[in-house]
Amino acid sequence: MKKLILSNIPIRQWITGSIMTVLFLLLVIWIGNWWLLLLTPLVVDCYLTQILPWDILKKDKNGNRRGGLWEWLDTIIFALFWVYIIHLFFIQMYKIPSSSLEKSLLVGDHLFVSKVNYGPRMPNAPLYVPMTQNSLPFSNIKSYLEWPLWDYHRLAGLEKVQHDDIVVFNFPCGDTVCINLSNPDYYTILLSEGSNYVAHHPEIINGKHFSNSWERNHFLMEYGRKRVWSSADALGGIVWRPVDKRDCYVKRCIALPGDTLQIIHNNVYVNGQLHPNAPDVQHNYSIKTNGIILNDRFFEQLGISNEDRQSGGYGPNYFLPLTAQKAEIVKNMPTIESIEIDEEEVDSTGTSVFPFSQDYPWSRDNYGPIWIPSKGTTITLDDKNIMLYERIITSYEGHTLNYKNGKIYIDGEEATQYTFAMDYYWMMGDNRHKSSDSRYWGFVPEDHIVGKPLFVWLSLDPDKSFFSSIRWNRMFMKVK
Repeated sequence: MKKLILSNIPIRQWITGSIMTVLFLLLVIWIGNWWLLLLTPLVVDCYLTQILPWDILKKDKNGNRRGGLWEWLDTIIFALFWVYIIHLFFIQMYKIPSSSLEKSLLVGDHLFVSKVNYGPRMPNAPLYVPMTQNSLPFSNIKSYLEWPLWDYHRLAGLEKVQHDDIVVFNFPCGDTVCINLSNPDYYTILLSEGSNYVAHHPEIINGKHFSNSWERNHFLMEYGRKRVWSSADALGGIVWRPVDKRDCYVKRCIALPGDTLQIIHNNVYVNGQLHPNAPDVQHNYSIKTNGIILNDRFFEQLGISNEDRQSGGYGPNYFLPLTAQKAEIVKNMPTIESIEIDEEEVDSTGTSVFPFSQDYPWSRDNYGPIWIPSKGTTITLDDKNIMLYERIITSYEGHTLNYKNGKIYIDGEEATQYTFAMDYYWMMGDNRHKSSDSRYWGFVPEDHIVGKPLFVWLSLDPDKSFFSSIRWNRMFMKVK
């Protein structure tokens, strides 16, 4: 260990050490964990006094530079440390994998996501490989350790989530995942498998009485769970993930905590007022031509991807996603006989959308009204609304919930009310008829919010070859 002689420390080193110490103290204040102050002497020594052998990888015991592999190793460790800090507290890169936000964001857009705007979260699983989400590249090997696991804590941010913000968040139903089948989500798979099994074995349910949809769904899901877990190997395994290691989604925030949302004939209402659509919102349209087959020029003019072309039919009847402006263009084409927006009528069985209950006969395009929970608000629980808020109570806020003899029990105690511990949000895709969003899996908890996309730093068209795939007009385009 070196002997410290303050007078021998260069002025430049004093300046660097002072700046880094101040930055560290500001970081401690931001995080709000005063135990971190115990690390202050290490920061001071690393950048100023250097009593400890911080350059052990660069120099041998005689002070001579090692060079070669050792210097590369030192550089890599230093770089990974700062990548970890930047990724944890400041920015994250995100690639748009699906068309759920078209035409606002396109498949192949690479986003620069700020964690500072809404405030970065302290990690639930702090030991992970930097720049990975939940698995190592090109593999299903976990990229993080499940110990230690920290509770949710968000640092101060620059702003709150607002109406119409595009937000990156961890998938709420991504806590349990079938590795080779991530969509639909695990819980939808359980309900679907259970329903299919019981439909083929009606004797299981004949004569059975259910007090409400909650009891019926849990009965079906138990059968679904047995079938899914018996096929776990074929599904690539079934794993649990902490909040910050669940897959990331990006959607537009339509409703905030305390809002009431309703969709009527494809029109969204928030708190009883018509909510204006973003300029590039799309719906599916049924299009009939006069017998002509639509050509590539038609699809390219309207910006319709190869995937949507292939699923949209081959004429003379087509089913294609369009913005309102482009639907008007198609309507005025001489080869088009009719064009009509698609609309799902209400579903009396209540099985097509969240909360999958016959008490809520809603559909994708005729939905609600539904109230978005806000922190500190107390509601009265009953046989009907328990379907809406069950997952909040159990999965997101960590309680046990049971229903016995017409009564609701939370953590073993009879409950007629519940007070929410977090804020929740309602997220929807701009490609309204091709988006897996809150209409199918419910609320997004505040602890799942990752950050705010600021701009597109790269955009690659998956329908074109590499050299012609770059969408130059989208480079550094602001996300809005």
